[in-house]
Amino acid sequence: MTTRQTEAQPAPTVSQTLASAAEAIDRLRENIARVFIGNPQAIDRLVACLLARGHVLIEDVPGVGKTVLATALARSVDCSFSRIQLTPDMLPGDILGVSVLTRRSGENGAHGAPSFEFKPGPIFANIVLADEINRTTPRTQSALLESMQEATVSVDGRMHVLEQPFMVIATQNPYEYEGTYLLPENQLDRFLMRVTVGYPSPEDEARVLTLRPAQQALQQLQAVMDRDTVLALQNATDAVRLDESLIRYIIAIAAATRKHAELHVGLSTRGTLALAQAARATAVLQGRDYVIPDDIYTCVVPVVGHRVVSSAFLQSGDTTSGAQIVEHVLNTVPSPD
Repeated sequence: MTTRQTEAQPAPTVSQTLASAAEAIDRLRENIARVFIGNPQAIDRLVACLLARGHVLIEDVPGVGKTVLATALARSVDCSFSRIQLTPDMLPGDILGVSVLTRRSGENGAHGAPSFEFKPGPIFANIVLADEINRTTPRTQSALLESMQEATVSVDGRMHVLEQPFMVIATQNPYEYEGTYLLPENQLDRFLMRVTVGYPSPEDEARVLTLRPAQQALQQLQAVMDRDTVLALQNATDAVRLDESLIRYIIAIAAATRKHAELHVGLSTRGTLALAQAARATAVLQGRDYVIPDDIYTCVVPVVGHRVVSSAFLQSGDTTSGAQIVEHVLNTVPSPD
């Protein structure tokens, strides 16, 4: 009697995973672009954050498509999705969930002892749209800190683990608009990138007026990427190679922000980790399993700009100067060959 032995199939390499997933990434981009017309860079930023297991803050004036962009990404991925419309009267329990006193039926229909049962809030989804996050109070904003950093929710002494993938897409209006609250530094630090949408070109705006995608196509948008593909791409992103010279480049950028005279707070170590991960995701979008200097360079402003604190912000509340200073700092740090 002979025993037939079967060899275990080797796990696919990062290059093989990226080669097989390149078409899926392109489909995802094209699907989002069906309803979000204009600014393909903003689409790539959101997809990069998804691959990097990061959260994204979309900041711009009202009416330029922030919510459309976020919803289009969520609808394009076959994962659970929830939308939270944040308001000044919202409480942390409205986001996280609450424990409710219940009395279960026992044998023969008799009522059992009362107990508390946790009712999950809208944070318990794979993709969460926190719309107009800076219109709610800092107390409610802080309810998102643990979930965004640890992918867990703690209520009444019990910790609940959030299912992966988990991504928060937050939108906000500029701070000078009426009825907005400043996001604290520790909240901003949880976002991998801050993205601006900008006004569309005249040609793109004409297409918006003709097609009205937010009213029609958005409701009919179908998922083009499943949960397993998202998780596989996230694992492949983690394995993208980052050369030692590029690690030193990231550290040099961070050091330059910490020494700059116009910055009160420079880039933290958490920020350098975020920059490295964003660069890996950018490489994946280009079909590579290794990072090049340009991947880091293009990510610096959206990753670092909201993490530093400028002296001008402390004096006058100017929130735009931080990103401008970071852009200036970036041009003073030599790039590796």
